[in-house]
Amino acid sequence: MKQTARKSALLVVLLLAGAGALRAQAPEGPLAPRPGQPVQQVPQDVQAKLKVRVALVNMPVTVRNSKGEMVHDLDAKDFRITDNGVEQKIAHFDLGGDPVSVVVLIETSSRIEPILPEMRKTGILFTQTVMGPEGEAAVVGFNDAVDKLQDFTSDGDAIENVVTRLQTGTSGSRLYDAMAVGVEMFSSRLPQPTADNPGRRRVLLVLSETVDVGSEAKLGEVLRKAQLANVTIYSVGLSTTRSELHSKPKDSGPAPIAPPGITTLPPPPGTIPTTDANLNGGVDLLGLAIWAVKHADNKVKDHAMEVASTATGGEHLATYKDRSIEKAIDEIGGELHSQYSISYAPSDSNAVGYHEIKVDVDRKNLKVRARPGYYVAPPEG
Repeated sequence: MKQTARKSALLVVLLLAGAGALRAQAPEGPLAPRPGQPVQQVPQDVQAKLKVRVALVNMPVTVRNSKGEMVHDLDAKDFRITDNGVEQKIAHFDLGGDPVSVVVLIETSSRIEPILPEMRKTGILFTQTVMGPEGEAAVVGFNDAVDKLQDFTSDGDAIENVVTRLQTGTSGSRLYDAMAVGVEMFSSRLPQPTADNPGRRRVLLVLSETVDVGSEAKLGEVLRKAQLANVTIYSVGLSTTRSELHSKPKDSGPAPIAPPGITTLPPPPGTIPTTDANLNGGVDLLGLAIWAVKHADNKVKDHAMEVASTATGGEHLATYKDRSIEKAIDEIGGELHSQYSISYAPSDSNAVGYHEIKVDVDRKNLKVRARPGYYVAPPEG
């Protein structure tokens, strides 16, 4: 009987000891990592939801006087920037000095073959006028396919050689897909800009007709990503009509007397005709740009490149009349190295929806051009 009691007591002691060990093995709260073992990381998909959506807004600001001349004597204190009506603190300010990273998108469809010799001469303008002494560039060609012809390099000779040897391909023009590739080249490029180090200015320079055929990407989605990646889009409009006028006639029909987008017929009563070359005839490019970004759609087609430039603070230059391709590129390069670069960390960067940016200058009779805003999409899932 006593032996049975001793066994029962021993069993109770063992059970109590086991319970204590279990409590020791399962402490409340997170486990401390063992020496030499890495700390468990948050899954990437969760990290993406926890990250601040817009850490830095970095944008070029072009200021001109009433004569159209660029103004170069302003300081940071002369600018007032608001984001959704809230005044922002300028974190970085520079005039023309920040080096640029440029992705040059060149249409290589068979339609531009008549002006290909002129296109091949533009390489030195990209390196000397657009890139500048501290810049870098990449080249992407597109028709029915999108081809990375040259990755980012500061070697001007490499860029010039690629442009000199441009070849045309099929008749397609996947313009939006090419723009998406260009934006992604910036988005995945390290290091990413920070408030302390905004890095290089990002410029997407597009030489193309204002026509897209066959793209999977939507213009509005591309512009959303471009804004969030601080990419400014400049475009040089190549004219199909100009190409046709340079080429041999293929039929006995009359040559077109106006470029695409210009009608030679009288407009309906109460309407104003508009053109791709001159959009002062009642087309609200700013309204179209904001609509395209908010809706991420392809409804804006007639003025796609003008809208893209307006949405990102750049400019579209047509080449149909007295402006050659070389002159257009030279104008863009001159502006890039004579404009202000301003950065700020948004005070409410996670607010979902469209953020309206306004840039005002404390001086009269000046025209200020900057991107109008950016869109923060709601988190997925």
